[in-house]
Amino acid sequence: MTHAAITGVGAYLPERILTNDDLATMVDTSDEWIATRTGIRERRLAADDQATSDLGVEAARAALADAHLAPEDIDLLVVGTSSPDMIFPSTACLIQAKLGLSCAAVDVMAACTSFVYALHSATTAIESGRATRVLVVGADALTRHVDFTDRGICVLFGDGAGAFVLEASTEAGVLGIDLGSDGSRPDVLQIEAGGSAMPVTCEAIEANLHRVQMNGQEVFKFAVRAIPATTKKALAASELSVEDLTWLIPHQANQRILDTVADRLELPHARVFSNIAKVGNTSSASIPLAVNDLYTGGSLHQGDILALVGFGAGLTWGAAIVRWTKEDR
Repeated sequence: MTHAAITGVGAYLPERILTNDDLATMVDTSDEWIATRTGIRERRLAADDQATSDLGVEAARAALADAHLAPEDIDLLVVGTSSPDMIFPSTACLIQAKLGLSCAAVDVMAACTSFVYALHSATTAIESGRATRVLVVGADALTRHVDFTDRGICVLFGDGAGAFVLEASTEAGVLGIDLGSDGSRPDVLQIEAGGSAMPVTCEAIEANLHRVQMNGQEVFKFAVRAIPATTKKALAASELSVEDLTWLIPHQANQRILDTVADRLELPHARVFSNIAKVGNTSSASIPLAVNDLYTGGSLHQGDILALVGFGAGLTWGAAIVRWTKEDR
């Protein structure tokens, strides 16, 4: 059987850093208030002349270089994003042009679970024999959709991008994947205006409906249920257990969520990766950014078992179990 394995990893963070102290000059908050409730100390903001596709291009270039591949070697580009450059064309098409690719390109949108869904699409294409090398990008500039007068929202999000190259392999890299959704609860986390149901109007803008709206308590309750459940399902599909995990790499939304999930899975907190203090919630980019930090930091070794777990608006959730097959950096 043909399998999909990760052969390249890349990441990109914008240069501008927005600290908690910076935010304290904008809204009624403090470094202590933000850090104790979220674990976040700072986040990155895209420059005025940077769009989501620009962030994705930089991460993609780094992943291609890490895999020692050229743009013409890629058969398919799959981009996960919640903040596309525009409604259409797709961000994937814009990244394709900027990279000089000639392959098919498509967006996948499942909010903060988008990267796991994109990884599933890429893996399926390789396992079916329809692609040999797939570039998977998770990129978001979600701060463009944040109300910076709402202290409950603006402290959470940051911008960034991460990317994987997947290649066909006789060695199983991507193992079991579990995906799920519950479309009955869109109001828990949404940007209501801007689509066909509610076009952007002066009235919608005045009501701030074109910005991120979130019920934080409901998101927390959903996340701490969904992450353990989807992780266990993906592990079972891989014929593995929680005890086999080297790293749990969840979507970086809130440190309290990560700590609660570790306890519910009975995992040592040291095996649940967190970089949220430095980057905040980067939505679709958070999982590949986290993997890149582990990889470039020398913390991933051949044979390690990783659980890449996302959750987000929709509601959506998903987990992919990965056996690390790359040589040590």
